[in-house]
Amino acid sequence: MPLLYVKSWNQLESQMWRLLPSQDEKRLQKEQNRKDSNMKILIKGAGDLATGIASRLYGAGHQILMTEIETPLTVRRTVALSRAVYEKTAKVEGMEAFFAYLKEEAEHILERGDIAVMADPEASCRGWYMPDVIIDAILAKENLGTAITDAPFVIGVGPGFTAGEDCHCVIETKRGHTLGNIIWRGSAIPNTGVPGNVGGYTVERLIRASADGNVEPKVRIGDLVEKGQVVAVTGGQPVYAQMSGIVRGMLQSGVPVKAGLKIGDIDARAEVSHCYTISDKARAVGGGVLEATTGFERMSGRYAIVVLAAGAGTRFGGSKLHALVDGVPMYERMLQKVQVFSAFPAFVVTGDEKIADEAKKRSITPVWNDRPEEGISLSLRLGLEAAVQSYRCEEPTPGTLERGLKGVFFSVCDQPWLTVSTMQQIFRTASLHPGSIVCAGRGGRGGNPVLWDCRYFSELLELSGDVGGRQLMNKYRENVRIEEADERELSDVDRQEDMRPVQV
Repeated sequence: MPLLYVKSWNQLESQMWRLLPSQDEKRLQKEQNRKDSNMKILIKGAGDLATGIASRLYGAGHQILMTEIETPLTVRRTVALSRAVYEKTAKVEGMEAFFAYLKEEAEHILERGDIAVMADPEASCRGWYMPDVIIDAILAKENLGTAITDAPFVIGVGPGFTAGEDCHCVIETKRGHTLGNIIWRGSAIPNTGVPGNVGGYTVERLIRASADGNVEPKVRIGDLVEKGQVVAVTGGQPVYAQMSGIVRGMLQSGVPVKAGLKIGDIDARAEVSHCYTISDKARAVGGGVLEATTGFERMSGRYAIVVLAAGAGTRFGGSKLHALVDGVPMYERMLQKVQVFSAFPAFVVTGDEKIADEAKKRSITPVWNDRPEEGISLSLRLGLEAAVQSYRCEEPTPGTLERGLKGVFFSVCDQPWLTVSTMQQIFRTASLHPGSIVCAGRGGRGGNPVLWDCRYFSELLELSGDVGGRQLMNKYRENVRIEEADERELSDVDRQEDMRPVQV
């Protein structure tokens, strides 16, 4: 079975220096890097809120592909790129979107710097587009099929998503103090069923279908209306305004709807400009998405993950990594979590062929260690050397041999209750605090996993015997940052009795 065998550190150093490009190669590479510097973003949904998100990302220079249903139900369509589905083009605050039937059309639109919109409810285009980031902004109040592994970074907008489970983070959409907040653990505030307060009105500002049938608007967006005025007809039945104000949104003519569906919106503030500009809510939500995306961009391709799975499990009385936790082998639980972080190259150090085979199925590179008796330090060295070798060093720094690799995240396999959210927080803290050693812990005491900044690589490679990084953490205590985790997450399995639930 082909596995990755790592050369000695001296051999590795010599090889990496020989790989340094010439000046011409450097210049060409830098030009290519500028071309490839912007991320590919897929936004599911192209309504007014999704358009506010697109505006923030478009302004930051990212490439954007949006998907919609065949008949969009966007009420605030004058400020929504979903309009491109039935008008073939849409322009909102300097952004221009074009409808694409085919992959080739979408690619052409994206290449010239515009936004492509496709009628693709299942977002099947992600198969060929291969986005760096997926943003689910459908706003269905539930998850209709987005998975955390759909892209290297997945953002859920509004209720229905849980950070660390079906997405990497959630953006709060409820009006108020927390609007636009990034949620890294947990969910957004549940849908209350009560519209947000705009100009002192909530439910009154909504225009709802009076019967099943096609929408026939009797007013246009931007018109002033009075309470009790007929503003639309659905299924032959009149729809009355519940308040006076300006029509801020209205579905296009001919759209089939069900009784009770929101088909329009009235704004008591009566500002005509509000009908044609992105809302404060959409901008706030878009700001949260941009912040999360920028954080991911800062981390992407700068870290590596090493899973240590070479122990003999003597105290457990057998191969503990194959023991079932909630019906899943312990090692597989860890590999599932690592798979969530596809933006980072990942390695598992093991002497177990079954673990190695499963890792390869998940695009995790196995590094062979058939000498577990030499202690954990050997696994650390093998994993670290594999991680460094995976990066082509453009301008290495003496002592670290690299410029791109900023740190390596080491995790053990026998912490089955560790959460994706905690792992993610460790990466975020490391990216915000260069030079730090970041670990999970509780009450000021650090534990596993640990992310080591590149400045500590040389000393990690000098460890020997059954000694992990604890002594280095003690040596550089002032540089250690602890991400709080609960007791169950920090529990590792050494003996059979450790499989029992932790009392917290």
